[in-house]
Amino acid sequence: MSEGRILVVDDESQIRRVMRTTLTAQGYEVSEATNGDEAIRLVRSSEYDLVLLDVNMPGKSGIETCRELRAMGSNPAIIMVTVRDSEADKVEALDAGADGYITKPFGISELLARVRAVLRRTVDSPPFPAAHLRLGAVEIDFEARHILIGEERVRLTPKELDLLSYLATHSNRTITHRELLQAVWGPEHGHDPQYLHVFMNRLRNKVERTPKNPKFLITEPWVGYRLQLAG
Repeated sequence: MSEGRILVVDDESQIRRVMRTTLTAQGYEVSEATNGDEAIRLVRSSEYDLVLLDVNMPGKSGIETCRELRAMGSNPAIIMVTVRDSEADKVEALDAGADGYITKPFGISELLARVRAVLRRTVDSPPFPAAHLRLGAVEIDFEARHILIGEERVRLTPKELDLLSYLATHSNRTITHRELLQAVWGPEHGHDPQYLHVFMNRLRNKVERTPKNPKFLITEPWVGYRLQLAG
């Protein structure tokens, strides 16, 4: 049984070959694309659990490709692969809709750890006990992985759903940055606060009437975040 379907998108054949060999040995089913346009065509025609997407490619960049995949409602997890490791570059990748990133050059163990972290479901707590959660005029459907605002349907990325589910399971309690990061992305991500900053902004833009003055997704400065459901 396959561990999951992964699309590797990179213009360098050697990198694609190494990723395919490494991931196939771990039980993943791997496809390849050499550029952003080919990746978009493949995602439209097939279902993938994860896209490993190089940032620097000729033609359509990885950032542009990621934005286009999210704009068309594509729901696989996305890891951006980049040679740039500044915080601004990482935030740009996350802002584009990625669920994580990995910096070149990387080792096989780091690659596999990032893949597992992005594909993992939240295991530190049970899932939210109800299939639906209402936040004001917004209804969250955890099973269908989308938000309903009236008749409008807004998709949640895998990690947006995991983060929201964890917050909902621990509603009305402030959860520290470290706890959230380790619960949703894994133990190795306890010190990646940019993940939370970007993902909370994305969730607020989807569920809050006034994202800059949130009613439900509350920041506790220097501590963490809280999903306020009562009081």
